Amino acid sequence: MTGGDLGFTHVVRAGGEVEIRRGGLVAATLRGEAARRFLARVAATDATGAQQAMARATGNYKRGNERR
Repeated sequence: MTGGDLGFTHVVRAGGEVEIRRGGLVAATLRGEAARRFLARVAATDATGAQQAMARATGNYKRGNERR
């Protein structure tokens, strides 16, 4: 999959933590400054950009070495 919906969602929890999920499972939890930067990035972009931001925050994005 490139662009579009990569299957990520995020939830802002009590205390400002951001939980990023993929396929219903927690892929990452951001706290403090990282959570604030992430939320600002998502607020400033569209749905595709938000998916890319979540993929990058979890480390789950294409590196160019995947087999086709």
